[in-house]
Amino acid sequence: MSATPIDDQGTTVPVPDKVRRVVSLVPSLTEAIGVSDPHLLVGVTDWCTHPTDLDELVVTPPARIRGTKNPDLDAIVALEPDLVVANDEENKPEHVAELRARGLAVYVTDIRTVDGAFTSLDGMLAACGLERPAWLEGAEKAWSEIERVPDDERRNAVVPIWRKPWMAVGCDTFTGALLDRLGVDNVLADGGPTAERYPRFDPADLPAHDLVVLPDEPYRFTAEDGPEAFDVPAALVSGRLLTWYGPSLLEAATTLPGALRVLTT
Repeated sequence: MSATPIDDQGTTVPVPDKVRRVVSLVPSLTEAIGVSDPHLLVGVTDWCTHPTDLDELVVTPPARIRGTKNPDLDAIVALEPDLVVANDEENKPEHVAELRARGLAVYVTDIRTVDGAFTSLDGMLAACGLERPAWLEGAEKAWSEIERVPDDERRNAVVPIWRKPWMAVGCDTFTGALLDRLGVDNVLADGGPTAERYPRFDPADLPAHDLVVLPDEPYRFTAEDGPEAFDVPAALVSGRLLTWYGPSLLEAATTLPGALRVLTT
C-alpha cells in the first residue's frame, strides 16, 4: 500500500503493506468486502447476513464476534486482524478506542449520503488493499442516472424503524438522504425537538404526510404489523436496500423507485 489510509473521521490507520486479515463490525461493510474478496474476512458480527454464501466462499468461515453494539473485543484481538472496519453510527466509540488501545488498526466509516457512501467505500476498500470493484462502479452509475423527482410528484413520508416504542428516521441519516434522491421527503428530517437521528414519535401526532415507509429491519414490519397504525398508504420495503451501503446500493437503485412509485396512483 503506497500511502497510509486516513478514515472518514480523519484518523490515520496504520495497516501493513499487504492486508490479509480483516474483522468487520458492520453488516454493510461485511457485504462490501465479502463480495470483493471474501478471503480477507476472519471475523464478522452475528448480524452479518450477506453475502448469503459467505461461509461457502472460503476455506475457514469467519468467526462470529457478537453484535455491532456489543462485540467480543477479546475475540477480535485474538483473531490478530491487520484491520478492523467499523462505522460511526453502528459502533460505539469506546469499543473503537479500546481496540486501538490494544494495538489494532481500526478504520471508521461515516456515511450520511448516497454520494458519500461511494467515497467512503472507496476509501475503506482501498485500506483493505482492494481495487475499486465492478459492483461499486455499477452502483455509482445507477444512482447518477436517477433523475430528480419533480416537486409536485414528491411524497412526504414518515419512516419508522422500531415499534414499542415507535422510533423513526430523523435528521442527518443515510436513509433519509437515499429517500430524498428517490423523491421522498422525510417529515421528521429535523429530528424533533432535540434534533435526534432516530427520534421517538406518536403515530397520532405527526406532521402532514402521505406515505409511511416500513422496512423489514431493524424492526420487522409486515403487512399485518405496522400499516394499521397509519392513515396513509404504506410501502413495505427491504431494510437492507433502504439502510445498507455496499453492493445493496445497486439493487436499491433499481428496486426502490418502483416500490415507492407504485403508491402514487
